[in-house]
Amino acid sequence: MQENIHLGILLILGICAAGGVMGAWLFQKMRIPQVVGYIVIGVLIGDTGFGLLSLNDIAHLQPFNHFALGLIGFLVGGELQGSMFKKYGKQFSAILLGEGLLAFALVGIVSTLIVFFVCHNWITALAAGIVFGAIASATDPASTIDVLWEYRSAGVLTTSIIAIVALDDALAMTLYGLGSSIATILTQSGDASVISALMHTGINLFGAIILGIVCGFVLNAMMHYMPQNERRLGISIGMILLCIGASVAFNMDVILSTMTVGIVLINTAPRRSKKLFEVIRSFSTPIYIVFFVLVGARLSLKGMPIWIWGLVFAYVVMRSLGKWAGAYWGSCISKAEPPVRKFLGMAIFAQGGVAVGLSIVASQNLQNIMVVQGITLGDMIIFTVTATTLCVQLIGPAFAKLAIIKAGEIGRNITETDIMTELTVGSVVNTDITPLKEATPLNEVVQMFSDQDTFVYPVVTDEGCISGIVTFDMLKELLNKPDTWQWLLVRDIMQPVEENLTAGMNLEEAVQTLKDIQAEALPVVENLESNRLKGVLDIRTTQIKVRAELVRRQTAAT
Repeated sequence: MQENIHLGILLILGICAAGGVMGAWLFQKMRIPQVVGYIVIGVLIGDTGFGLLSLNDIAHLQPFNHFALGLIGFLVGGELQGSMFKKYGKQFSAILLGEGLLAFALVGIVSTLIVFFVCHNWITALAAGIVFGAIASATDPASTIDVLWEYRSAGVLTTSIIAIVALDDALAMTLYGLGSSIATILTQSGDASVISALMHTGINLFGAIILGIVCGFVLNAMMHYMPQNERRLGISIGMILLCIGASVAFNMDVILSTMTVGIVLINTAPRRSKKLFEVIRSFSTPIYIVFFVLVGARLSLKGMPIWIWGLVFAYVVMRSLGKWAGAYWGSCISKAEPPVRKFLGMAIFAQGGVAVGLSIVASQNLQNIMVVQGITLGDMIIFTVTATTLCVQLIGPAFAKLAIIKAGEIGRNITETDIMTELTVGSVVNTDITPLKEATPLNEVVQMFSDQDTFVYPVVTDEGCISGIVTFDMLKELLNKPDTWQWLLVRDIMQPVEENLTAGMNLEEAVQTLKDIQAEALPVVENLESNRLKGVLDIRTTQIKVRAELVRRQTAAT
C-alpha cells in the first residue's frame, strides 16, 4: 500500500511538471504570464476539470507545497536589502497600510450587505464580512514575484512590489487574527477573546521572525567555513527545510520565517550569498511549476449556488479597487515616485495560498453557523475564497505584467549570462579573420600575427574545410629561431582542433567549452557535416559584443 502511494505521488509530480511546462509555453505564445498557464493546467486536471487529481492526492503533497513556499520566501528575502528599507521604509509602510486596510474595509462592507440580503441575519452577515475583509487584505507573493522574475523587471516599482507582497502576509494575519476572533464572538460559537487572538497571532508572527533570524545567522556562519558552492547549496537547502519544518510544527508562517532567513543572509554576507541565491533560483523552476499546478488543482468550484457567484464578483471587484486605490493613496501620502503611484496598485491583485489557508481555518471555526439551508458560514467562506482566488490568480499576473510594462521596467534585470543563453555562436562569430592554408610559410604567419589582434588562426584545406589551428603560443618556441621561418610551413606546426564549434551552437555552451579547455578562441564551422569554416569565436570579442547587447537592451527598456 505504501509503495503504491509513492508511485502515485511520482506520477502526480510528472503530470504537474510536464503539463505545467506545456501550459506555460501555450500562454506565453499568447503573451500571457507563464504562471497563468500553470494554474489553468491545474484547474483542468483537478476536481473542477477532468478529475485526474483528487484532493486526497494533493493532500499527500502538502509538505512539497511547504517546501515551495519556503523557497519563495527565501528568495524574496534575498531581494530585501537593508539599504532599500532605509530609503523607502516610510513609503512601504504607508502603501502597505493603505492597500491592506482599504481592501479589508471595502470587501468587508460589501460582503456584509450581500450575506445579509441572503440570510437576513446581521450577526452572521457581519461575521462573514469581517472574515472576508481580513482574507482580502492578503496578497500572493508567489505568482507576483514569478512575473517579475519571468520578465526580468528592475526599478523602483519592482522594488516596491517585492517589499509590499513580502510584508503583506504579516498584515493579513494580524487582521485575520483580530477579525476571526470578533466573528467567533459575534456568532457565539466559542469563547474566543480578541486580546488572546491578537496575542496568539503576535506570538506566531514574531516567532517566525525569530526562527528566521536564528536560522539565517547559523547558515551564514556555516557558509563561512564552506567555500565550495556544492556544500553551500546543500547546507542552505538543509537549513531552509529545518526552518520550514519548525514553522509548520509550531503553526508559524512559513513564508515569513524563510523570508527572514533570506533577509539576514543578504544583509550580513551580500557578496557570499549572491551566488547562492542565483543557484537556488535556477534549480527551483520545476518546484514552482508543480506548486502552481497544484494550486490550480486544489481550486474546487463544483456545487456552488448562483448567489455565491454574485458574492465572488463583488469580492473581486472591491478587493481590486481597495488594493489599487489604497496603494495610490499610500503612495501619495508618502510622496512615492510616479511609477509607484500610478502602477503599484494593479500589480498586487493576486491572491493565493495565504488566503486559501486562512479560509480553511475560518471554515473550521465557523462551520456550525448556518447561512441558508444546506450551506454553513464555513462552507460559504471556502467556496467564495476558492473562486475568488481562481479569478484573481488568472488576472493578477496579467496586471502585474502590465504594471511593469507601463513603468518601463520590463527586461531591465538581465545579465550577460541571460544574453548568452539567447544568442547563438553564429550571431557573434568573427568572420573577418583570414584563414591560413596548410602550405603557408611560417614567416607569413608571423607577419599576420603582428598585424592583427588575434591569438588563434584557423587552418583550412583548399576546399575551405577546417583542418587545424595555429595559436600564438605555438609560435613562441620559434620566435628565437628566425632562420626556420623560411622553410617551415603551417602544416608543420598546426594542431588539430580539440572541439568543433558550430554556428548554431548556444553561445553560453560554446563559451563554457572554451573555458573548459582553457582556450582563448576556437574556429567555428557552419555544421559538423560540411566542416566548412565560418569564422573564429574569441572570448574577448564575444564579451565586448555581449556587453554591448546588454547595454542596448537595458537602454531600450528604460
